[in-house]
Amino acid sequence: MALLQDILYKVGIRSLTGRTDLQITDLQINSRNVGNGSCFIAIKGGSQDGHQYIQTAISNGAVAVVCTELPKEISEGVTYVQTADSATAAGIMAHAFYGEPSTKLKLVGVTGTNGKTTVATLLYKLFMSLDALSGLISTVENKIADDVIPSSHTTPDPISLNALLKKMVDAGCSHAFMEVSSHAVDQRRIAGLHFNGGIFTNITHDHLDYHKTFDAYIKAKKGFFDSLTSRAFAIANMDDRNGAIMLQNTDADKFYYSLKSVADFKGRIIENNMTGLQMLVNEMDVHFRLIGEFNAYNLLAVYAAAICLGEDRQDVLTAMSNLTGAEGRFDCIKSVHQQITGIVDYAHTPDALLNVLATIKKMQQGGEQIITIVGCGGDRDKSKRKLMAAAAVDFSNKVILTSDNPRSEDPVAIINDMLEGVEPGARLKVLSIPDRREAIRTAVMMARQEDILLVAGKGHEKYQEIKGVKMPFDDKQILTETFIEFKK
Repeated sequence: MALLQDILYKVGIRSLTGRTDLQITDLQINSRNVGNGSCFIAIKGGSQDGHQYIQTAISNGAVAVVCTELPKEISEGVTYVQTADSATAAGIMAHAFYGEPSTKLKLVGVTGTNGKTTVATLLYKLFMSLDALSGLISTVENKIADDVIPSSHTTPDPISLNALLKKMVDAGCSHAFMEVSSHAVDQRRIAGLHFNGGIFTNITHDHLDYHKTFDAYIKAKKGFFDSLTSRAFAIANMDDRNGAIMLQNTDADKFYYSLKSVADFKGRIIENNMTGLQMLVNEMDVHFRLIGEFNAYNLLAVYAAAICLGEDRQDVLTAMSNLTGAEGRFDCIKSVHQQITGIVDYAHTPDALLNVLATIKKMQQGGEQIITIVGCGGDRDKSKRKLMAAAAVDFSNKVILTSDNPRSEDPVAIINDMLEGVEPGARLKVLSIPDRREAIRTAVMMARQEDILLVAGKGHEKYQEIKGVKMPFDDKQILTETFIEFKK
């Protein structure tokens, strides 16, 4: 509980009606969760406007309402707070309500199109191995030290986010590492938080269904770094053409990592194969268990952040040499009988798919085929569909186009959109199988000894969303079961 006046002190208030010495039991942005003593914050979202539910919230017991637009009907005994942006107010109020948890640990945010989950997860694993209790907020899962909390969003809403950070503080965590999505920045979900540092991995074609233009997408990512203070550090990938742009206006201390340019944290790949990466990191020779050039970048970002957080470089690199990646990110499964290598990866953007396939291509020993199973999500950016198919065809011997999470769309229509990216001469090596399970089974039956199967797009996800229903579906489990079923 907290006094309303104590959680409003940093909010820009336009008008105030009613008392502020009220005891607030909780903060809510969903009127259905409101109870006696709640403060309801009405936020205008993309599909719902919380202002339409103010009266419902009051009927459910709300004693205070924070809004951008005052309702026509004012209820007696309820405090109304009008602010220029209720979404920002929600973050500031939640941070105050939960005792400003981000000031009581070292919080680092990771943003970019690809690599966010891996970098955040590796940082969490690294600091846990260095005996620093840590928290993780990611697409795959949230963790408080060793306790796992299911994840529903890349970045939670501001109330859930601050509640989670408070639990980390209460558990004795000294560090927290979180993915910061472009949606979260745009929707002010991180408002009010104090970050010790931010990391930019890369930016490529994604989420244009939401941001509409690539410039708007870049601006959303950049907004995170613009908000960092002079007490924070900002780390960016120098080899990404937007790396320097991201840090242009930040007050934070700037650092860069690179494989190709002069940078504060410089890496060079000596060897890259299925056993891992041999690299020089600032002239120190290290072997990592992760595979691929894209992971070399992820590892450099992790190393840079650890040094900026004050850790010893030798201790960091020693610990990093034993780290494994995030679930569903270049997850390898070997079929012992057929000697087929299966790889499950979350790659769901054209650039991510190209990176994974380019890595696999470099690891080919001789005549083995690359067979790629890939789809695209429904109700999302349609412009990337043909690019995904083109990437798969360019780097694979055979391609099976299938369903991802079709959501409300017809899977066949999504596949037809993808087929527009396949040149007529390449159509012979492409199959269309809308049923994802059948597509995986077909790929295994088609494979010869030593072939490499890539199942791309869903990675860690344990479901497939069809017509509003999330059905159990796990690429890794299905691929493993199919390997056993078709053993020779």
